[in-house]
Amino acid sequence: MSAAEDSVEGELIPRPERTPDALRMALARLAPHRLADMEKQKSEAFQIAAETNNLGPIRGWLTIWAGEVEVERRPGLLARRRAAERAVQSLDRDDPAWRAAMDEILAVLDEARGAVG
Repeated sequence: MSAAEDSVEGELIPRPERTPDALRMALARLAPHRLADMEKQKSEAFQIAAETNNLGPIRGWLTIWAGEVEVERRPGLLARRRAAERAVQSLDRDDPAWRAAMDEILAVLDEARGAVG
């Protein structure tokens, strides 16, 4: 499904602001089972930022989780990622379809992260 086909009508919730609280609230609505991972990675990012006096880890965390929320809120993107993940898990790494599935996962993440810029 292209970005044009995965339009506003296909969004489960509006795109949240790119802040920790907004992303957490959105993920709580869309995929609450992922909250523990989000919080763990947030804690790690903030700890590294404090230790290094560098905001890069926090920016990285925001980029990753804004993208993850974007995938979760757009059923077309989520379906593409899930299908590709199933292929990756079921195919042999020597199968060209495995590489194609990995490329699809990366394409979904690139599209999601590009949308939240």
